[in-house]
Amino acid sequence: MVLLVVDTQKAITNEKLYEFDLFKKRVNELINKARSNGIEVIFVRHDDGIGCELSKGNEGFEIYEDFKPENNELIFDKTVNSSFKNTGLLEYLKEKNEDTVIVVGLQTDYCIDATIKAGFEHGFKMIVPENTNSTFDNQYMTAEETYKYYNEFIWNKRYAECVSFEKTIEMVVR
Repeated sequence: MVLLVVDTQKAITNEKLYEFDLFKKRVNELINKARSNGIEVIFVRHDDGIGCELSKGNEGFEIYEDFKPENNELIFDKTVNSSFKNTGLLEYLKEKNEDTVIVVGLQTDYCIDATIKAGFEHGFKMIVPENTNSTFDNQYMTAEETYKYYNEFIWNKRYAECVSFEKTIEMVVR
């Protein structure tokens, strides 16, 4: 089992996110619990390319301070929504014989969705803890509607197990 922290970068980790304070609290707690219980924490960053805020070299590209990786923790960079496509993450997890991935981070309707579906396609058991992914309002749905649509309708029992935060903590603490 690993904890995958996706795209919690400075440019997009802010109070405009759905349930930002709860999201921040829970992701931080889960990272700390994983570390203290020997669960590997792996980070993913999104690079939109030169000229964009989410671009290597820009401050907004770096991981949000509250979730900052420790020195020995891996960071995989990606240029598409899926954390598994051409990043080395898939090969790394297969080499370690990992079978379960707890996914947290941003954004629900973009990179979290793609990562969950790709992880499922690659044979991983994908775990999505309650209120540990978030997004912004868009032209079609509010952030809350988007969160509920994916977490309660699209992913659960299809591509992932969407579980309570408390159940996830129990899985991590063992």
